[in-house]
Amino acid sequence: MKDGLSVGIAGLGTVGAGVLRLLRDNADLIAARAGCRITVVAVAARDRARDRGVSLDGLRWHDDAVALAADAAVDVVVELIGGSDGTAHELVMAALEAGKPVVTANKALIAVRGDEITAREGASVRFEAAVAGGIPVIKALREGLAANRIGGIAGIFNGTCNYILSRMQAERLDFATVLADAQAQGYAEADPSFDIDGIDTAHKLAILAAIAFGRPVAFGSVHVEGIRGISALDIGFAAELGYRIKLLGIARATEAGVETRVHPAMVPLASPLARVDGVHNAVVIDADPVGQVVLQGRGAGAGPTASAVVADLIDLARGRAAPMLGVPHEARVAAPSVPMWAHRGAYFLRLMVVDEPGVIADVTAVLRDYGISLESMLQHGRSPGDAVAVVMVTHETGEAAMTAALARLATLPAVQEPPALIRIEIA
Repeated sequence: MKDGLSVGIAGLGTVGAGVLRLLRDNADLIAARAGCRITVVAVAARDRARDRGVSLDGLRWHDDAVALAADAAVDVVVELIGGSDGTAHELVMAALEAGKPVVTANKALIAVRGDEITAREGASVRFEAAVAGGIPVIKALREGLAANRIGGIAGIFNGTCNYILSRMQAERLDFATVLADAQAQGYAEADPSFDIDGIDTAHKLAILAAIAFGRPVAFGSVHVEGIRGISALDIGFAAELGYRIKLLGIARATEAGVETRVHPAMVPLASPLARVDGVHNAVVIDADPVGQVVLQGRGAGAGPTASAVVADLIDLARGRAAPMLGVPHEARVAAPSVPMWAHRGAYFLRLMVVDEPGVIADVTAVLRDYGISLESMLQHGRSPGDAVAVVMVTHETGEAAMTAALARLATLPAVQEPPALIRIEIA
């Protein structure tokens, strides 16, 4: 590859076109840093007639993306199709079978198929673009912090959710209104469930946890909740209490094993994550001996994701190598996954109750029965006979106790709608 690195790109959507454009626009700079020219020689996509804003003249076109793996002129395959199955999976496995390295932005593939891929002898798969777009968090964990023991990772990994929550916070709008506007502006997909239900964040978290803790990729063990249930009322109370609500991915090492969870969380205003707004991502890594490391930037889009893809191509050209998930496949430790019911922490609890004598006593009696103590309580004004919001913040308690208490609270005659529960994090 000294004379050059020839690339085949499968998938010419926003990111694929962005990679092609970046390799051309910054060709001299990239060649100087890679030690050779990196050139796209072949592509594969479904629609030849579509205008992608970048010239495809002179490139070989494969209607079958898997055929890129057998193209003798292609040194490395860039997979930008997406999905853990189907063509993307077939292409990656075919490229590895042909002895060709792969660069991908496909977080679902790595999160679901990572163990299968790393088990292949000599497999070379780079995936910096799969997590947090242009933020080099994979390199930070796998290389920059290689001498550190990682205690935990907490981050905002989905720009769509962060955009929605940021606007709800700034403009006091409800979730449905902001989601509809985000879809109109192209920040959210027509079917936004992959983002707003937390699946995208869970894929990314499973990858980071595997690298951070030297364990197999365990996507199925990630506890996942999305942001559909977050209301403007909750966001207002959070601000009054000194918090911001963010959708977080959290992975922590505990004495019992590794906990991996995705859910809305209240973070203190002093936290670096509280100040990350719009479509930006951020990651906080707790490491020993370096301490806390904070990375922040754009997590999606043509530019940031293409930047990460090309960085992996430069590493390949330079011959820089590191185990795909930080340690060799056979050296990984099967640390147990800690179930969500074992989590302990503080909680924000909001109830809509009928404003009448004795209601608070009934509520606190239920909490007392499950060993839950309160740090503070908020109720604004009086409206006898009508539903009012009552907010309670607990001291540290167990998830199992909170879950059981919520079920009991929902049966109280004065409680008018399902209780809202948001975990409080100090990250």
